[in-house]
Amino acid sequence: MSVEHSEKGTILIIDDSPTNLGVLFDFLTDAGFNVLMAQNGESAINQAKNTCPDVILLDIIMPGMNGFEICRRLKANEVTQDIPVIFMTALSQTSVVVKGFQLGAVDYITKPTQQEIVLARVTTHLTIQKLRDSLQEQNEQLQQEIKQRQQAESALQEANQELQRLATLDGLTHVANRRRFDEYLNKTWKILVREQLPLSLLMCDVDFFKLYNDAKGHQAGDECLQQVAQAMKHAVKRPADLVARYGGEEFAVILPNTNGEGALRVAQEIRLSVRTLCLVHPQSPISEYITFSLGVSSTIPWHEGSPEQLLAAADQALYQAKKAGRDRAVFAHLAHTGDQDVYVSDYSGTKSANY
Repeated sequence: MSVEHSEKGTILIIDDSPTNLGVLFDFLTDAGFNVLMAQNGESAINQAKNTCPDVILLDIIMPGMNGFEICRRLKANEVTQDIPVIFMTALSQTSVVVKGFQLGAVDYITKPTQQEIVLARVTTHLTIQKLRDSLQEQNEQLQQEIKQRQQAESALQEANQELQRLATLDGLTHVANRRRFDEYLNKTWKILVREQLPLSLLMCDVDFFKLYNDAKGHQAGDECLQQVAQAMKHAVKRPADLVARYGGEEFAVILPNTNGEGALRVAQEIRLSVRTLCLVHPQSPISEYITFSLGVSSTIPWHEGSPEQLLAAADQALYQAKKAGRDRAVFAHLAHTGDQDVYVSDYSGTKSANY
């Protein structure tokens, strides 16, 4: 059963005395309230659950279920637990009043009731309840706004992360781009200066790529670079390692905490992975398939040095790999003096040479 609440509010009066009910009903109705009545506990509890009045006036001394038990059951029910209960009692003992408050009542009125006191108490607690309801509504609205803002911030963060990811990826090969390579090399150099751990760098180049493009077309050339990039990623397995497209058909690999021997081993794995692709190169003077040349450099970063020196050493090693016949890796150790000791390693073994 639903009840239309007046603008002032709805009051449920629970009293076994028809006379008391009648007097309060007339007075509170004339005062503009919507008034409901109940003469026993079961009826009162059912009405409270069905109508959810704004305030309950509850007599304590009643046959059957007394006011204390009615209050206890109202406060135990989640539908009615927040309705303010004002006890009406002729009992003046402190223990009675305290027990009422302990059960959850908000106030009490001494019988015989005086209309002005009833009106004042009811009005006060209606105001408090309306303020409480308003505060709860505002809090729920605020929580919803916070949740929506958090969702929006999360979506924005995800979008920014995706934009950042796209900004650091090469659009063709989907490995790191030159910008990401430069950032990561500088950052890694600084970290390893502090930790005094080795840093290795690979500069890699597809052999005779221009001839491949001329023979098979630029679309085939793009597909070749895509497959080479993926082969490199499969050969470079550690999360801290970075494969990047340096430009055109040239790639680079940053290997933190990797010495020269380990870097040269990775270079050979990459070179063999590219050969395993078996991409036919009709114009290559050294192989029927696409081949890869690699320059490898390694050092322990130092404060006076720079990643540009390591890059220059790897680039010089790459140049020597091409000069030595391509399809091979050349290793250059970068000393703290800036000098380079270069060693040639081809696919059939490793031999030293001075450059």
